[in-house]
Parts: sequence; structure tokens; C-alpha cells
Amino acid sequence: MQNIVCIGHAAYDITLPIDEYPIENTKMRIAPGVECGGGAAANAAYLLSKWGMQTSFIGVVGHDLYGERIKEEFRKIGTNIDYLETSDAFHTSTSYILANSANGSRTIIVSRDKKKFVENRDFSIQPTCILVDGEEPEVSKYLLQKYPDCISVIDAGNLKPSIVELCPYVKYLVCSKDFAEEYTKTSIDVSNLETLRSCFRSLTDAFHNTVIITLGKDGSYTEIGGTPVIVPTLTVTNPVDSTAAGDIFHGAFTYFICNGFSLYGSLRLANIAGALSVTKLGGKNSMPELVDVVGYHAGATI
Repeated sequence: MQNIVCIGHAAYDITLPIDEYPIENTKMRIAPGVECGGGAAANAAYLLSKWGMQTSFIGVVGHDLYGERIKEEFRKIGTNIDYLETSDAFHTSTSYILANSANGSRTIIVSRDKKKFVENRDFSIQPTCILVDGEEPEVSKYLLQKYPDCISVIDAGNLKPSIVELCPYVKYLVCSKDFAEEYTKTSIDVSNLETLRSCFRSLTDAFHNTVIITLGKDGSYTEIGGTPVIVPTLTVTNPVDSTAAGDIFHGAFTYFICNGFSLYGSLRLANIAGALSVTKLGGKNSMPELVDVVGYHAGATI
């Protein structure tokens, strides 16, 4: 059986639904919001557990209310949290998310304490797959080097030194359009395939792994056997909230690539999972069921 280890950030999300962006110094009445655990690697771990994978999460939370809620969510879904550390010297990060139902955008206000990294290096788990988000660079590098034959994935959402440092150690560099543009200093025009190929070549030359560039509503880009491929996604006509859509994409990609799906098939289904998630409010409660993901065809409209 696959043994997936997700390493990185755990936070607590409070998502508030709004119909328009608030005006300063006014009062706004809204429908009830959604509260749940968040964080890129934590959300991916939750999705993988929800889809029946044996999953462990490595990270740090504070010894506080939100930290306890995050751990309880993991326990209920079946994620192994033996290596989720609790610190008295650290407050669990919180994100206050304004989800604009008029256009599906979200504005995130993050309250984050000083950095606190995982201290443990004594792990009894032997992973077959490792997913990292760059927020725990030292323990991520330690396990990636210890298990070099693992399937390994990095969620490279933005250009930070800790993420760049880990990129050479993974087999799948799954990066955002923003990361690709900033790192390569190349502007991507999705309608101009050569701009994507230029970014792709620069990244593969730098890190020597399989590169995937996520393109939001335009799907994702990679090259298979030297052939450029834009993998389509679903067209969402009325998006509600894009919170955690990228995390869900990365978790879903990890699921499918670890279960023997082709690169194209894994990306196609991960695109669908991310797209389905934007039709609901919040992070964890917008995670689709596995059967719903495989039941759609990329390129469909919802």
C-alpha cells in the first residue's frame, strides 16, 4: 500500500462569504462563514486521507484552540499525526478569507507568528511518496535525501528561497504560473505556446525534473516525450470561492501519479478536482469526492 508523507504548513482558515468587497468604515451583514484547517501541505494530506490513502502529515501547530481543531480534523479523517508537533512557543497561523461570490475571488489576511520548524528527525515511517510545500525546508530536504527513490512532488506556489532550495530534490516540480514567470524572468502568454516552452526549458535545465506549470482556468502545461501539452480543465461558469483549489490540485495530482496514472491522466484529473472545489465555499468542505472527479471529462462546463 502507498504510504504518503505530506510536509509543510498547517493553518486555520476562517472564510467569510461576501457579495461585494467591503467599503472601509461600514458594516456588512453576511451569511454564516466556514471554519476549518488549512495550509497547502495540510490540505493535500487531508484530501489524500479522504480519498483512502495512508497519509502522514509533518508540521507544527501551536498549543492552542486552533491547533487542537486542526489535529481533531486529521484524526477524524484518518491522517497519521504522530509527527505533527505541538509547540507552546508558537501560535497556530490563522487566515481570514473574504470570498467574493460575485466573481469567485478571495482576499486573504494572514495572522502568522514567528517561524517554528519541526525538530524531530526520528521517523519510523518509510514513505513511497513525499509531498512538500517548502514551509519546512530542513525536514523536507532530510526525507527527500533519505528516500531518493520515492515519488516526490513540490507545491511551488510562489518564489521563495526555501521552495527553490527543494526543487532539485523532487521528481515532480509542480509550480504556479507566477513561480515560473518570476524564476525564469519570462512572461507567459497562454495563447503563445513558445512562452510556455521557454519557461519550461529554463526550469528543466535548472532542476532536471518533470516540470508542470499550473495555469488556473487554462489548465496546466507540461511536455510529454518532448511534445508540449496544455492539459484542459473544467470551465466553471459561477465560481464561488477559489480557496484551497491549488492545494486540492496538488493533493489530487499526488494521488493519481502515486496510483500509476499517466502524467497526462494525473494532470487532467487534478485539474478537474481543483475546478470542482471552486464551486463551494471554504477549503476542506469544498474537497470533491474521488468518484465525482473521475466522473467528469476535462473541458466540460459546470
